[in-house]
Amino acid sequence: MNKTMCLLCAVLAVVMVSSCRSHYEVASVQRTRIIVDSRYDAQPDGAAADFLKPYKHKVDSAMGPVVGRSAKYMTAQRPEGTLSNLLADIMVWAAKDYGEQADLGVYNMGGVRADLPKGDVTYGDVLDIAPFENKIAFTTLSGSDLMALFRQMAAVGGEGVSHSVRLVITADGQLVSAAVGGQPVDPARDYRIVTIDYLLGGNDKLDAFKRGRNVNSPQEESNNSRYVIMNFFREMSKQGRLVDAEIEGRITVKK
Repeated sequence: MNKTMCLLCAVLAVVMVSSCRSHYEVASVQRTRIIVDSRYDAQPDGAAADFLKPYKHKVDSAMGPVVGRSAKYMTAQRPEGTLSNLLADIMVWAAKDYGEQADLGVYNMGGVRADLPKGDVTYGDVLDIAPFENKIAFTTLSGSDLMALFRQMAAVGGEGVSHSVRLVITADGQLVSAAVGGQPVDPARDYRIVTIDYLLGGNDKLDAFKRGRNVNSPQEESNNSRYVIMNFFREMSKQGRLVDAEIEGRITVKK
């Protein structure tokens, strides 16, 4: 494009912007809060239901398939919850599929967006729990950096950690002690951790993850945490087992 054309385009742009201006101004702003909850289920709108019916069928077909069964209703809680325990353990379970052997697993509480129902667990249930595009990832931290990570977990009251971890924290967010695999964390050795790629950037106040080395973070969609979770449920279903988790003192608050 030559200089003349560029000048012409600039002039036209100014003219268009000027012509779009108006003398109208906002005089006031009002808002109303409309609560949409179960009260509308008692008398559903027939026309709306008919309109949504074909779309509902498609959604139900996608979200309805059962991937496994859970032994009980599970929640993610601080300092420790059944669901947060389960998700961290699932990450460790999946490590073998990536040629990895993890010393511990971490799943952040912010990444858990729903509870796990008792009984049949559907694709939709798993999607509710893990709706983000977070993918399984592996990293190595030195023992001293792992202790920094555990202190950051203590500061927020706990995160999801796998069965091998035992942390004692205080009510005001201080780390008292930390062990992995039944042994106190050794500052001189390395620990392989499985988590989600979102945390590798130091998100959710877990800044120590940024010090990780030898990162293995496959980015294909099949590595999304929701698919890892569903694979675990399907495997347990093949074995005829209910998925279960317990509160077992992974993170305890010192009295």
